[in-house]
Amino acid sequence: MFRRWLESFEQFAIDVILERRYGKRAAILRWLLYSLSWIFRCIVQTRLWLYRKRLLRDRTAGCLVISIGNLTVGGTGKTPVVELFARTLRDRGRNVAILSRGYKSRKPPLMRRLQRKWLGMVRNEPRLVHDGKDLLLNSSFAGDEPYMLARSLGNVVVLVHKDRVRSALFAVRKFGTDTILLDDGMQYLRLKHRIDVCLVDCQAPFGNEFLLPRGTLREPPSNLRRAHYIFLTKSVAGRNGPLIERIREHNRTAEIIECTHRGLYLQNLYQKDDRQPLEFLTGKFIGALSGIAQPESFENKLRDLGAELPLTKRFADHHRFTDSELHDFLKRCAHLELDLVVTTEKDSVRFPHAPPNLPVPIYFLRVEIEILSGHESWARLIERVCAPANGVTPESIFA
Repeated sequence: MFRRWLESFEQFAIDVILERRYGKRAAILRWLLYSLSWIFRCIVQTRLWLYRKRLLRDRTAGCLVISIGNLTVGGTGKTPVVELFARTLRDRGRNVAILSRGYKSRKPPLMRRLQRKWLGMVRNEPRLVHDGKDLLLNSSFAGDEPYMLARSLGNVVVLVHKDRVRSALFAVRKFGTDTILLDDGMQYLRLKHRIDVCLVDCQAPFGNEFLLPRGTLREPPSNLRRAHYIFLTKSVAGRNGPLIERIREHNRTAEIIECTHRGLYLQNLYQKDDRQPLEFLTGKFIGALSGIAQPESFENKLRDLGAELPLTKRFADHHRFTDSELHDFLKRCAHLELDLVVTTEKDSVRFPHAPPNLPVPIYFLRVEIEILSGHESWARLIERVCAPANGVTPESIFA
């Protein structure tokens, strides 16, 4: 009951922030959040100043660290970009590890935590989602994004811990890692970044321009100046001129790469041998089920692929679906005689076990990043990391 109330309040707050809710309660909450956002701005800028002046010190990991993050919370399509980096660098011979904080992942069992904290029987090491050979944790204990990455990549080390300095040192010591991808790492300043990659969502670059908690910005847009590379996600070729001009007001030197999320195929959630091409959606009547930050983008992509969406259901970001929620939605889909249910790959890892006698099949949409412009910048970045000239290490190139 409390979990449902908390999710309901979270969704109400999100609707207020995104200007979807109006009325007296929404107005009161909006003004409260607006006041808090100024306090948050002061904290953010003070923290950055302390690191810049070396009053707070970062740590080095002894290998190349590439941070992939954003200025906003949720919805920029970061996970496929991390996958693109990991896959490309791995295929070029780098020994890659991905570090994540494991947002909304379950804690280890109580007894294990007590051993770590008081008895000293177990070292406080990061959780190993994938050791490069085997997938070791499910999405509940790993977190959605780390589990997705581990499952998709297959042979890349994925670690989860809130202390990513500890994770980095562990990866270097245990696996001989020479390249670390810091997932959602732009605000994680304790670990020194050699390359900062910032993602900007073309559909909502800076949200409503307010910082948290009134808006979706973690930092002011002026902090784009820290980025070495800027990826414009969810791009439409030739339409980003005004956004690029604004970015250049804050960062004149970063290389800008435009990219989009390209659908690959539809995968049946409960039947691994059932994979359908995107044309399968043409003319189909489907139910769209999601629990992500920007469900509109997902639903619009389904419509672009030729599907009709008479029924959609949206939950809060990172929502873990229950048997009863899935049963109720499938019952409604069957009543409307829909052809299938489609969800996102990120949501698919949070579905319950297959219910008996599914009235409607469930598929998730598999996507990957496609670079639209900036191919030369991308190739140059990979080349500098994987094949530096004259024996110079990537660590020194990007220092």
